[in-house]
Amino acid sequence: MAFKILLTDYEFEHLQFEEDVFQESGLEIDFIKAQCKTEEEVIEQAKDADAILNQYAPISRRVIESLENTKIISRYGVGVNTIDLNAAKEKGITVANVPDYGMEEVSNHALALLLSSARKVTLLNKEVKKGNWDFNVCVPIHRFNEQTVGVLGFGRIPRRFIEKVKPLGFKTAAYDPFVSATDMAAVGVQKMELDEIIREADYLSVHVPLIDETYHLINEDRLKQMKKNAIIINTARGPIIDETALIEALEKRTIAGAALDVTENEPVSNDSPLLRMDNVIITPHSAWYSEEAMVELRQKAARNIIQVLSGEKTPYALT
Repeated sequence: MAFKILLTDYEFEHLQFEEDVFQESGLEIDFIKAQCKTEEEVIEQAKDADAILNQYAPISRRVIESLENTKIISRYGVGVNTIDLNAAKEKGITVANVPDYGMEEVSNHALALLLSSARKVTLLNKEVKKGNWDFNVCVPIHRFNEQTVGVLGFGRIPRRFIEKVKPLGFKTAAYDPFVSATDMAAVGVQKMELDEIIREADYLSVHVPLIDETYHLINEDRLKQMKKNAIIINTARGPIIDETALIEALEKRTIAGAALDVTENEPVSNDSPLLRMDNVIITPHSAWYSEEAMVELRQKAARNIIQVLSGEKTPYALT
């Protein structure tokens, strides 16, 4: 009897990478492709699925409680905020992600946003193209070795980001309640508490997952604590920053700028003030992307499923 694998939704041009993994497994697979948008659509499609491959469709408690045979839910990506982990754990369903596929890409993108902000490349480019050949539009710019780059979170991506930042001369600090000061010091990074790093960082790069505890972690009060010259970089998830408070802080120049690959609502609204600000850089949730990362993501998400259906454990299991 074939295993039913439901792909809840996808935005890829083809599914050859996933299909190759399934075919090479030797298992008999019935691969069902859907484009679910709502809980109801997922429930209808997934009720008797042995495994679920998920991109954006909601896998809520209600969905999970309706599942009859599901052994694993594998998500394309690092974040699993589309899936109710507690409900899955209660039901004995493995949830897996692909936490390492975009480590180089996201850390590189955060670095690109940092450098563009620090040297005001985007602003200068815009001014020159307007006919304004004048370096004074970027005043002030400071030497890297006089500034501190702080990271929120110290997992794979922020560690790699810091490895790339340090040779440029920046001082480095990190906040992560799950990593000791000794472990950070071993790689030349100063451990700080949250409020301390908020106050001390000239560039604050966000790398924490979006969970209940990190929703609006950067809020009005914390933005007010930041340096007036500070720039916040976010390549994690938009709702970690209270966007209304961020816009107000940027408008009032409470902080100097923002470099965002993610926003609270995506795509960003055409009437968002963020799009009209010269001190803001926005990219369209593209930090994860390279051709190589795309292939790795899709193959590993599919392999999570094959491992569990074969009676093995996937190294990327979260429940």
